Amino acid sequence: MILAIDVFYEQTKAKIVGLVFNEWADAKYTQKIEKYRNDIAEYEPGAFYKRELPCIMDILADLDLSQLKYIVVDGYVYLDDEAKPGLGAHLYEALTTKVPVIGVAKTSFANNKKYVAEVYRGTSQKPLYITAIGEDLAQAAAMVKRMAGEYRFPTLLKELDNYTKSDAVY
Repeated sequence: MILAIDVFYEQTKAKIVGLVFNEWADAKYTQKIEKYRNDIAEYEPGAFYKRELPCIMDILADLDLSQLKYIVVDGYVYLDDEAKPGLGAHLYEALTTKVPVIGVAKTSFANNKKYVAEVYRGTSQKPLYITAIGEDLAQAAAMVKRMAGEYRFPTLLKELDNYTKSDAVY
């Protein structure tokens, strides 16, 4: 079981969506979890995880972590070449049952090359930026590359993004 999670914010409110699927190449999810929060922390530069982590933990509360093989987040595990922890690393540390976390980002950071793999999908000339904890980076990149869809952004992650942003937070 693989879980992909995304969060959409509107001031102090958030909509959190998780899609569960079985294999990296799956084009369809098996479960959708949707939650809302009203107590979102203010955005703090360099500490985005403080805002997003409680939302992700809400989704994880509905799942048996021992059944999860991977968690995919929209963002980074490490933020720079010094391994400054990003959302993915903070999530991994917060888990009582360790599940590998794979970060998938659409934009790069200037000083972030050491712990990042670029994945080109379809005919896109722009890569996705993959980071990982609890899994070999090259293996994580290969798994994201195998995801269903012919475009840069995998089908399930695009669908997740659409669900998260659809219907305003309230």
